[in-house]
Amino acid sequence: MKIVRIDCHVLLEPGYDVGATSSSQDDIVVEIHTDEGITGLGESDVNPWIARACIQAPGTHTMGLGLSEMLIGQDPLEIEALWQKLYVGSAMNGRRGAVIHAIGALDMALHDLRGKALGKPCHELLGGAVKKSITPYASLQPEVSSFPAYRRSIVEWALRAKSIGFRAAKIEVTPCGPYAHKGLVATHAEMTEVIRDVRAALGPDFTLMVDVQYAFPSAETCMRAIESWTEFNLFFIETPLPSDDLAGYARLAEEQAIPIAAGEWLATRYEFLDLMDRGKVQVVQPDVGRVGGLTEAKRVCNLAEQRKLRIVPHLWKSGISIAAAAHLAATTRNCPFIEFLPDELCESSLRKELVESGLQMIDGEIPLPTEPGLGVTLNREALARFKREAENVSASFFA
Repeated sequence: MKIVRIDCHVLLEPGYDVGATSSSQDDIVVEIHTDEGITGLGESDVNPWIARACIQAPGTHTMGLGLSEMLIGQDPLEIEALWQKLYVGSAMNGRRGAVIHAIGALDMALHDLRGKALGKPCHELLGGAVKKSITPYASLQPEVSSFPAYRRSIVEWALRAKSIGFRAAKIEVTPCGPYAHKGLVATHAEMTEVIRDVRAALGPDFTLMVDVQYAFPSAETCMRAIESWTEFNLFFIETPLPSDDLAGYARLAEEQAIPIAAGEWLATRYEFLDLMDRGKVQVVQPDVGRVGGLTEAKRVCNLAEQRKLRIVPHLWKSGISIAAAAHLAATTRNCPFIEFLPDELCESSLRKELVESGLQMIDGEIPLPTEPGLGVTLNREALARFKREAENVSASFFA
């Protein structure tokens, strides 16, 4: 079997808002086709126009080869060797950042393709399942533009998550910092009151996480702001500091009691080694696409397990990434949860409509996937519609 073609679909949701702190409004979906008619599907959480350029750009020398060129004609079942080929061949342009994120979409598609070719779900080919089901947590971010409306909505969404069977949820509390959602403005004290409201509504036994999306400029500022948050029994605080402030992360891990989670933006196991060993985070969050695909995500999981750290994969895209994270979690003992975005608690039409069939939560758990590959089917009508929107924006931008 040989790879014969790679399709890159740049997708955009109509009415996208550049003021939103949400990458669910766009997507890069790749399809890897073979001469035997088997196709693999993948995506990554990165600007889709940049990712497409990374994949389609021709190479001009041995240190900067094109990703597509390196894959065409290759055996798609040799996934680990292909990952190394892509990483080494693109090293001058890549090694980290967008090129690795693009490799992640391709690697995800190769795992899907291999599973389909061999008639097995991806988790069987990643080492085998070590649990009977996967536990999701609801990721909650109301699309509102005023802090009072947000404060009401986040409690309503949390209660809705509990009512439909979730036993855990993460609230996005981002009304300050460089990525304040939709222009929301609030003080650190008001952030505390939001968490207090949600904890009171959910009760003491519900697992609660908080994502502040890089809100604090320093460890000192963060520790002052979260000093009282210990009363809320949080499973973790996610990304309180800039990604490169490893010394700050180490201080948070050592000088206060709430577990710290980070890693959503990182690419390759090498960045995660720094985060774990220098940043000393207690919860490691590889995004399957961004880190470099299932191949590299599994390596990160193994490194975390060696350090007795928890893995909770980040994802903020469609059912494609949900499936990839579920297969990863199925093979990872130290992974208590995956992020999950149910239609009932999601306002992104792209996220809700792109996948025709995907994984579902039943009684608070996601059963082990049994379909070959990722077990996901695209909604072709939705794919075409979101693709047209992206083309219209491109035409307007470059006019």
